[in-house]
Amino acid sequence: MTYTKDHINELYQLYTNTLFNDSIPFWLNHAVDAEQGGIMTCVDREGKLFDTDKGVWQQGRFAWVMGHLYNNCETKNPVWLDQCRQTLNFVEKYAFDEDGRMFFQLTRDGRPIRKRRYAFSESFGAISFGELAKADGSDRAKELALKCYNIFANHVPYPPKFTDVRPMIALGYYAILIATIQQLRDSIQLEGADAKIDECIEMVQKYFMKPDIRCVMESVAPNGDIVDSCEGRTLNPGHAIEGAWFIMDEGKRRNRQDYIQTGLDILDWMWERGWDKQYGGMLYFRDVFDKPSVEYWHDMKFWWNHNETIIATLLAYQLTGDDKYADMHKQVHDWAFSHFTDSEYGDWYGYLHRDGTISTTQKGNIFKGCFHLPRMLWECSKICKQMLEK
Repeated sequence: MTYTKDHINELYQLYTNTLFNDSIPFWLNHAVDAEQGGIMTCVDREGKLFDTDKGVWQQGRFAWVMGHLYNNCETKNPVWLDQCRQTLNFVEKYAFDEDGRMFFQLTRDGRPIRKRRYAFSESFGAISFGELAKADGSDRAKELALKCYNIFANHVPYPPKFTDVRPMIALGYYAILIATIQQLRDSIQLEGADAKIDECIEMVQKYFMKPDIRCVMESVAPNGDIVDSCEGRTLNPGHAIEGAWFIMDEGKRRNRQDYIQTGLDILDWMWERGWDKQYGGMLYFRDVFDKPSVEYWHDMKFWWNHNETIIATLLAYQLTGDDKYADMHKQVHDWAFSHFTDSEYGDWYGYLHRDGTISTTQKGNIFKGCFHLPRMLWECSKICKQMLEK
């Protein structure tokens, strides 16, 4: 199909309306901790709390959404800046351990529960402090943004979880590093951003992309070889597609057709492996050689990888004008909006069975909060607006 101007305008209206009149109000009305600071994301369908623990990922992600909207919307809502600032006040006070690393999970009043080996808490901390620095010119916020970024960019997991018998490197680190640098380049003018992004994209191209089998691996041996084990063969198509739109967006910004093509290849290959031809929607895990997946939720449908696929397919259509990507976007957009949306209480369910029926009515937990859906709605509304203006 070809998207007409009227259809793109309908999409623009849907994305902006869902963002500002549905998703954001849901989280502001139900999850903000006005007493202790930060956000509590363990909420049920109606927005009622079922746990008060706070995931540090979700603190940074929520603060980023609030700060990013404040910095980039024509109408700057002071509530967004207030929420960004109060959340990061909580983060600065409670989320850092004595060694400078960040915790993963806190009690409502900020006592540490869990700390993980990897540094994704720091990546989300970096982009959120960056938005605050951009919004109010805070030197302290910029300092913390750089501190978190340097920990994440130079992170070596410790203590080791595995022996050195079967070492592997992960796609997720390089993909999220690209996105982190992209955000800090815009918010605090991070030095050397383009060169560092180039290094990350080169790693993805050299080690994780496998043109001969049209696949992007989630993990590989340090030399790029496929590790023939259950873990080594496991693919996460939506995760790779998230990285695809980061790379396409970089190509769009810097007029790098080679980067755009890299992102298109990733999208094409992983759509083939991830799209559920029987029920529709994106499958969560696949085995690269079509052997049985050992992950018990392999055929479930999660909200976030649909969000990322909606962005990637719409961006691909904008960049190429190829009707193939309009068809792909319509398929994933229509499936996601018809299955994840809760028209009665707002926002999206997070977890569905393979056939699209609801697995759990929770709207959030320490892994799901105010991030993937509003980011998708914002990015897609921006793409639609650009297409309409052109």
